Amino acid sequence: MTSVGTIILSTFPSEESIVDVANNVVGRRLCACVNFTKIRSIYFWRGRMEDQLEFIALFKTTPRSTRRLKAEIARLHPYKVPEIVELKMGRVSKPYLSWLVESTHGIPKKRHNAAK
Repeated sequence: MTSVGTIILSTFPSEESIVDVANNVVGRRLCACVNFTKIRSIYFWRGRMEDQLEFIALFKTTPRSTRRLKAEIARLHPYKVPEIVELKMGRVSKPYLSWLVESTHGIPKKRHNAAK
């Protein structure tokens, strides 16, 4: 079993767009969980300063699924230039890591409450 996890971070223009992507990638077991919340982003785009409400999403997965997950996010993402940032998880609790691996690799294990 892997000893680390991965978080892929991305921003989306609407709740509907992130829910569509989250349902796809969790349903395909490319990630165990997607957390998202509304944020305000200030950035440059095409020579102009933008100030937009967006949704930031954290996709929790394992190194084994990271490449396929990032490819699927890029394929489904509504932005022309999507933010797709990979962050390594360190010092992950064993029960949570076990749940993460089980959820992404489909390995049946003893039930536990790590995801709650």
